[in-house]
Amino acid sequence: MAEAAGQSQLVEPGIRIAEIVATLSYAADLGLGQPMEHCMRHTVLALRLADLAGADPAEREATYYLGLLQNSYCHADASEQAQWFGDDIGIKGDGFQVYDSNTAQAVAFLLRRLTSHGTPLERARRLATLPTTGLRTFSSFLTTHTTLASQFAERVGLSDASTQALRQAYEQWDGKGPGRLRGDQICLPARLVHLTSPVEVFSRRRGIEAAVRIARRNRGGEFDPDVVDLFCDNATELLADLDEATSWDTILDAEPGLSRTVRGAELDAVLESVADLVDLKSTYLAGHSRGVAALAAEAAALAGLPDTEVSVVRRAGLLHDLGRLGVSNAVWDKSAPLSAGDVERIRLHPYLTDRMLVRLSALARSREIGARHHERLDGSGYPRGLTAASLTDLDRLLGAADAYHAMVEPRPHRDALTTAAAADELAREVKAGRLDGDSVHLVLRAAGHQAPVRRDWPAGLTTREVEVLRLLARGHPNKLIARQLGLSPKTVSNHVEHVYTKLAVSSRAAATLFASQHGLLDRRSAQPSRSASEPEDPVR
Repeated sequence: MAEAAGQSQLVEPGIRIAEIVATLSYAADLGLGQPMEHCMRHTVLALRLADLAGADPAEREATYYLGLLQNSYCHADASEQAQWFGDDIGIKGDGFQVYDSNTAQAVAFLLRRLTSHGTPLERARRLATLPTTGLRTFSSFLTTHTTLASQFAERVGLSDASTQALRQAYEQWDGKGPGRLRGDQICLPARLVHLTSPVEVFSRRRGIEAAVRIARRNRGGEFDPDVVDLFCDNATELLADLDEATSWDTILDAEPGLSRTVRGAELDAVLESVADLVDLKSTYLAGHSRGVAALAAEAAALAGLPDTEVSVVRRAGLLHDLGRLGVSNAVWDKSAPLSAGDVERIRLHPYLTDRMLVRLSALARSREIGARHHERLDGSGYPRGLTAASLTDLDRLLGAADAYHAMVEPRPHRDALTTAAAADELAREVKAGRLDGDSVHLVLRAAGHQAPVRRDWPAGLTTREVEVLRLLARGHPNKLIARQLGLSPKTVSNHVEHVYTKLAVSSRAAATLFASQHGLLDRRSAQPSRSASEPEDPVR
């Protein structure tokens, strides 16, 4: 498997931060239940509106990045959204209709969603807790999304104005947004993008007149009256030629100021942030992409591959599950057997990964490898049913690394396997002709050389608090954490409070992100292990 290491080293091509952000806008589109380029279209619309409003250069730059990143973390609490509404993507896709509804219609829409799934008792409980727990939870979703998006902006080096705009993304003119900012307290970019997102949807679905109608209907409520008037007076010109204005090259050319280009270690750090973003999709996936990337990279190093190849497969591991954002948590978090329709939706996610990344030429090989992580030697994999003749060494390594790492993680339909049981499972996959024997051997060697358990934890966390955090990241309520750790619910509640305080966070999603970034999500101790008697579901 080893290749000659004496290849000439070329200067690695860089990637503009704008390219990464534009790619994430595709993921946000899928998470919102919108066609790809929705975020790009409403960004162009917001920039046109910004010009009419007399925005200064800093405000135009913030408008650009807010438009593309506004909904980048809308999946961060998708597990909780699915518990309340059934289909987390469906509720967001249909939720735009609220802009064209009166109060009674909006309440009826919400009640239909709350009672659309689950047992009669579960539906009754949701309705009973809606006025208290429910409304507080829904508000916390928006706060979580803006907090994490602004933190991402800081990590990738966006301007202070862009970061501020992301923090204010869901504020309303009348002061009823999550941060209770009102009127001119809200920065201009946030006021612009808050209008252009629903306006783009209505203009695309129902035409210009519908877009103007919902803008005027919410004038002085959600939307800035002056911005609404500016839009309505110029709607035809503002909405003209959006398809041509939202091509990939045009969007990058529209960036108000050239952002920095990243390569090497800086690029790796940005891709790690993208991986963390993706893995917030489900409590069962926290830290998954980093884990797969590290395992595949170590296996490639053990194979004697050049550093350039190790980097390629590591980046493939970080990006391989981007397409998961296009599938509802009603599927990912389903503990019951999957339906035929569920299986088809899951089989689509590597294809979505490929399509979202296809324009990033500097990551072409990592994209191709990442999109093949569910292909198998005998042609039984997906999405393309490739066979051994088409799968490279790195394809095979990543497939084995992903399979192993998924086995030692919990899933909704099973507990985590022990490492021994996972190794046995991989051996059966090799014998059946689905996984490559050399790749499995290397992955198992890599898995057996992991660092010992840490004793000094970041942020002053204790070992017990880390144990609580691992289970919290899985979405477990305090009572379940208490049972698993042999503690009282009150003690667990105290630990959770201490964890939040030490991490300076206020939500499970934010705590999970911290745990992922600091390597705290050890799958084999986060859940009770199981034997290999229950066969692994090859789809999940």
